[in-house]
Amino acid sequence: MNEGAPRFLADVMLGRLARWLRALGYDTRYDSSFDDGALAKLARAEERILLTRDVELTRRRGVRALLIQDDRVKPQLRQVVLACGLNANLAFTRCIQCNAQLEPLADAHAAGLVPPYVLQTQTRFRQCPQCAKVYWRGTHWARMSELLRELEAANEP
Repeated sequence: MNEGAPRFLADVMLGRLARWLRALGYDTRYDSSFDDGALAKLARAEERILLTRDVELTRRRGVRALLIQDDRVKPQLRQVVLACGLNANLAFTRCIQCNAQLEPLADAHAAGLVPPYVLQTQTRFRQCPQCAKVYWRGTHWARMSELLRELEAANEP
């Protein structure tokens, strides 16, 4: 667990950003059905940083908020990484779908859950205990890792 790490709550306009923050290993709540009042209440109750593109939401009393400046995900992620001092130490430890902590999955249990080629070429698997999604270090992982390295480099003094 990333003790003391910031926890986030993303508004309806920032679903892709929420997935990227989860990929970095940060606890990031996202539900497109939350209205502004529910977002503010949840941010206060769970002491989360509210990520929003809505100026009015940043003015809510008792809510720590970060106004996201860009509408593209890569600059959004860069803004959050720089503003909150994030790193990739726990990258790929959370489900990007539902935010749960991933658990190791033995190769034998991965059979039937992943394509045969993946089972032949990969040796480490992780699975979400909530939605059962299985993750492995494929080409998508390599591309995401490269972006995370770029962002970390931008965060260094």
